[in-house]
Amino acid sequence: MAHGLSEAGLDVIAFERGPWRDTAQDFPPTYAPDEYRYRVRHELFLRPAQMTFTFRNNASQTALPIRDWGAFMLGNGVGGGGLHWNAEMWRFEPSQFVLKTHLTERYGAKFLPAGMTIQDWGVTYDELEPHYDRFEYLCGTAGTAGNLKGVVQPGGNPFEGPRSRPYPTPAQKQPYSATLFAKAAREMGHQPFPQPSGNMSQPYTNPLGVTLGPCTFCGYCEWFGCGNYSKASPQTTILPALVKSRGFTARDNCEVLRITLDGAGKRATGVVFVDADGEEWEQPADLVLSCAFTPFNVQMLMLSGIGRIYDPATKRGVVGRNFTHQTVSTAQAFFDPKTVRFNPFIASGAIGMCIDDYNGDNFDHGPLGFVGGGYMGQVQTNGRPIETTPVPTGTPTWGAKWKAAVKENYNSSIYAGSGVHGCFYAYDDVFMDLDPTYKDRFGRPLVRMTIDFHENEHKMSAFLTDRYAEILRAMGATRVDKLPRTGHYNVTDYQTSHLCGGAVMGADPHSSVVNRYQQSWDVPNLFVIGASSFPQNAGYNPTTTVGALTYWTLDAIVNQYLKAPGPLVQA
Repeated sequence: MAHGLSEAGLDVIAFERGPWRDTAQDFPPTYAPDEYRYRVRHELFLRPAQMTFTFRNNASQTALPIRDWGAFMLGNGVGGGGLHWNAEMWRFEPSQFVLKTHLTERYGAKFLPAGMTIQDWGVTYDELEPHYDRFEYLCGTAGTAGNLKGVVQPGGNPFEGPRSRPYPTPAQKQPYSATLFAKAAREMGHQPFPQPSGNMSQPYTNPLGVTLGPCTFCGYCEWFGCGNYSKASPQTTILPALVKSRGFTARDNCEVLRITLDGAGKRATGVVFVDADGEEWEQPADLVLSCAFTPFNVQMLMLSGIGRIYDPATKRGVVGRNFTHQTVSTAQAFFDPKTVRFNPFIASGAIGMCIDDYNGDNFDHGPLGFVGGGYMGQVQTNGRPIETTPVPTGTPTWGAKWKAAVKENYNSSIYAGSGVHGCFYAYDDVFMDLDPTYKDRFGRPLVRMTIDFHENEHKMSAFLTDRYAEILRAMGATRVDKLPRTGHYNVTDYQTSHLCGGAVMGADPHSSVVNRYQQSWDVPNLFVIGASSFPQNAGYNPTTTVGALTYWTLDAIVNQYLKAPGPLVQA
């Protein structure tokens, strides 16, 4: 967004709470693969002492502060989550953008669970396709096309929406375990394909003239910066071009406290921020874009008095509504060490073979009693020594027997942390608001998360995990330990960092915060960019859709808003 607006001739100032980060200085290959430093001690992430949230499962409970990250991770510094991610680059399938309409037409309105508040996005896949394409080519995405201009292609995902051209680079080469998964899935009648990846399969120079190198399969992607310039990130795709843009200024170690409004509260006049010395400043602006991680976009709106905060008792208000996460599950598979030897250490963040047969509405939900789904695959992203210690369920958690089990199984087991990447649909009792008790270091109320799984997600997770386990057994596993998502949502078990919603887009200001261009219904010169716009979360990783929406909004600002400032959609 900053690069596009600068190229359009605007003066752009970007504020970042954390430090500036460069590959050469911050992630050299000599010490970037430090699992204890980055995975265990969270070197790249926001410190809860800087900012945290409170959490509870339902409105009858008292929320308490999260004092260590578990279920999700929050990036800190220039690059944000795009720096420490795995680079799994999925497009959402077309029906996801008209989900409420699609499911209602196929199954009837009564089939949806009580309290489920899914809705259409206000934008379609066909409208976003050119912007998906642009983001994929910015990132050098490696993959095998499954649908070119409406024609299904061999070896790709047959369920994906039509794409206008192939991926910019071919799919990554696959390790033995992923190849074995694909063979078993294919023999069972599924349609496996390589996961679309932001880890480069070959050298690539993007349209901005920035060159990425080929992946070395070191297995240090998620939680780490890439010292090889092989993983698509802001540092490796756009920052080298952005810093040369005329009129662009970056202010790191500066935290925005609130958006300022005119006397009528209908126009943003700038932002108030605190610099690294703790001094407070006001930056005037004609146009304000909030491009933070999901809960921080929502918090910024609430603290700035923009939009009505959602009230679960009355079901009125929109800011904080339709908050979602992900329903991830997996299974561990153990093989005979005398006949099967894997090398889990050879990996990248987005390597793997997947199937999409059980995602979205690609299968008949009628007899199953739930909606939603997810992709699944052998997507083991690393074999790092501290984190990767696969042992069968029931093994002692320490001591000589545990060590013996790790030694026996390390090279003859597979454990994809997110083998099943399930969706999380929206409900009227899952939301964000401002905590009445706990405040941050500036005295502002923390965001309070109220979130729990529902029966629909439990049924979906059990069904998907069973299908996944069937494929693992077909691979020849002698033992499969299934790990479906059960019980209450908790903030200690890592899922993904895919928090979504809270400032959702839509066609009606009574059920959305922003219109189809991510423009605030209440303050037309404010755009709220990111996964906070998702009305619900699909069974895919969200970053490629965030990138497509960003280009979609950039196009609307440059070609519509700047020519006639004001609401782009009339309420």
